[in-house]
Amino acid sequence: MIHILFSLSGICSRPYHRWKRVRIIMAYSLWISMGMVMLLGQSAIGQTVATAASFRLQAEPMPFTPKEYYLASIVDERKDRKAIAYLLTVPGSTQLLATPQPVDLEGGGFAAVRQFIHKSLPQNKKLRPITARLKECLVTESPADQGRIAGKVAIHMSFEWEQDGEMVELIAYKGGAQYNRSVRQQAAIERVLRQSLVSAIRYFDTWMNQEADGNEKLAKAIKVTFTDFTENVEDDTVFYSPNRPLIWDDFRDTPRVGKYAASVFPSFSYQGQSNVRDGVIHVNLTMKVYMLKNASWVRDNARDAYGLNHEQRHFDIVKLVAERFKQKIKPDSLTLEDYNSIIQYQYLESFREMNRLQEQYDGETSHGLNHAAQEKWNQWIDAELRSFVAKE
Repeated sequence: MIHILFSLSGICSRPYHRWKRVRIIMAYSLWISMGMVMLLGQSAIGQTVATAASFRLQAEPMPFTPKEYYLASIVDERKDRKAIAYLLTVPGSTQLLATPQPVDLEGGGFAAVRQFIHKSLPQNKKLRPITARLKECLVTESPADQGRIAGKVAIHMSFEWEQDGEMVELIAYKGGAQYNRSVRQQAAIERVLRQSLVSAIRYFDTWMNQEADGNEKLAKAIKVTFTDFTENVEDDTVFYSPNRPLIWDDFRDTPRVGKYAASVFPSFSYQGQSNVRDGVIHVNLTMKVYMLKNASWVRDNARDAYGLNHEQRHFDIVKLVAERFKQKIKPDSLTLEDYNSIIQYQYLESFREMNRLQEQYDGETSHGLNHAAQEKWNQWIDAELRSFVAKE
């Protein structure tokens, strides 16, 4: 019909005034005819159909109750937000289409998914608030054998929660389902999509129940314990102990040429281990305040009690700084997410403090030659060390 109408319009040779009228009539006929063709196309098998059809996602209680969390927020991060499904039959129709058509959920795809989850899953706000990110939620269909339709549901969600002001990624889920339906079995689409969403939440729920008490990402608190290493079992090292002061035999290195009578090499370090029990991160730090024998030396004519006290005070200053370091590592100064980096930073700061104090001590005492200044430092160091003993 369209071909004939266009042909008539092209070969008309009537006079101008009559041709104008005929042209208007024919254009009107062409418009009606094209509309009829479009209507026929909408009802014919195998034609493309543009539709605003949608289907409803039915809310129902999920077969589990969260014990460790509630879904406080669901964020839409889908790349394709045009529709939830691309179907070969639209809801309410039994006509098989040649090309899958976009079909969304009632109320909008993401809004319907969010409402379904919130209505189907209990929300106990005394538990951990979890954010779910919907990265993919898509139903696609393709022709199958014997006039049937093959469908595929793809679900991708990630879960995280806020810890010390930072979002901590917990786990991601990628899954879905496949189905094979007849043209009339449209209810299968909603049922498989609903089951796939439930499977994603159930996967996260199972992970939370297994990991809540022992996963560092889910810890609710942190506890720090210090242990002083004082066992002097290494031949080349003296570990600080009030019951084991330095002796001149600890200074084994060859004396240096210069104006100084002796030199001691003290320092401190820590070793750390952590584990999670009952949702609490237990950080166990072993402190080592030590002096290296093979890096310390004394001249033979300087082996007296006064000189040994001066070197001992260098060792005491390191112990003092190590105790101050402990005071910096308190639970309220650490974050659950980044406590290890904070401990390392405070260690470096304390190491710098140790070097500054050592230089100040030698400068004010003139490396022990100023007896009055030496006595002041003796008293100050003893008082500081006693204060930390009292705090323990």
